[in-house]
Amino acid sequence: MPLKTKLAALPPRALGLAAALAALAVDQAHKFWMLHIFDVAARPPISLTPFLDIVLSWNFGVSYSLFPAHETAARLVLLTVQGAIIAGLAVWMVRTGSRATALALGLIIGGALGNAADRMTRGAVADFFYLHTSLPVGPLANYVFNLADVFITMGVALLVFEGFFLPQERRAAG
Repeated sequence: MPLKTKLAALPPRALGLAAALAALAVDQAHKFWMLHIFDVAARPPISLTPFLDIVLSWNFGVSYSLFPAHETAARLVLLTVQGAIIAGLAVWMVRTGSRATALALGLIIGGALGNAADRMTRGAVADFFYLHTSLPVGPLANYVFNLADVFITMGVALLVFEGFFLPQERRAAG
């Protein structure tokens, strides 16, 4: 049976769980490769395009390094908040009848778990992709992220797409 057919046969919560585990595994494998095999820390920034570089940046906070947590107690607070959010998303994922919602939530959960794993094991989140511009767009001119952030963004985009473009009846049918 082809993979597409197997995925189509999964109930929403199983699809969401598979997405979460896949996002977590890909994120952690990529971080391991970047840190221990590619050794990004020993390299100067690598320019991929005029607006995208490969770098190593340790994020001790949340998005845009807000709420930095260098001490253990502060990291535990961030992890507790992150865990509560992940738990809430997991409850939503288990209860939904929509395959699109379950997939989106699974991507968000997997990305969040990947960043939480970094915070627990490394004390900070490892970011590698530096998106930058000289355009006057304020704080969005510079953004450093990782694959976990990509999965979270994809999940949020899918939730928004579903909310705007899929009729209520089709959402449940998946």
